[in-house]
Amino acid sequence: MEVLSKGIHWALVPADSHMENVAGVELVESASSYRMLTQMDVIKFLKGYENELKGILSRKVKEIGAVSDIVFGVTDKTKVIDAIKCMNTASLNAVPIVQSSNDPGEDPSQLINGKDEKLVGTFSATDLRGWPLSQLKSCMHLSVVEFIEKCSGTPLHEISGLRTSTKDLITCYPESTLGEVVDKAINNHVHRVWVVDEQGLLVGLVSLTDLTRLIRSWMLSEPV
Repeated sequence: MEVLSKGIHWALVPADSHMENVAGVELVESASSYRMLTQMDVIKFLKGYENELKGILSRKVKEIGAVSDIVFGVTDKTKVIDAIKCMNTASLNAVPIVQSSNDPGEDPSQLINGKDEKLVGTFSATDLRGWPLSQLKSCMHLSVVEFIEKCSGTPLHEISGLRTSTKDLITCYPESTLGEVVDKAINNHVHRVWVVDEQGLLVGLVSLTDLTRLIRSWMLSEPV
């Protein structure tokens, strides 16, 4: 949990380890095979001990520092090619899609501060998986909203005047408990849950890294 709470999403675990008394992470070990351990694996495992973790899971996310309030996003007018470039530059796996404003200085080709903006969807690197390169190239100049609509096989509905797939909006409120956020992350198999207010304006996000960090800190602080 120490490793995964620092933003590392997965780690390889040797299936036939010969090391003993390892305190921390070993970067290199010769083994015949490895298994992958992910942040989601750990969160799912901890979910099985929710009674023991009630002391932290019952707390509101806004009260325990679970919400990261620095949120870089793109607008509904951002092209797919620009979103990919921005995410690559900023080392982001996903960004919120927010409603564009009437500000003439707003540049849809750049990341913007998404805080307090209307959340309308999510654009993720996983949206690009499985697409044949020839088809993907033809979509590069679509807006991110058009792309999500194109690749979604689920019914669409209207959100703030934009047609967006419901699967892209996994949200909670600042008053939601950590346990509720854990359930949303697991049930929807997402790496982050967007935090919004009653008007649907983006407040921040809670990531698997945040969940792992908070639960680990609470476990270490509790008396044995």
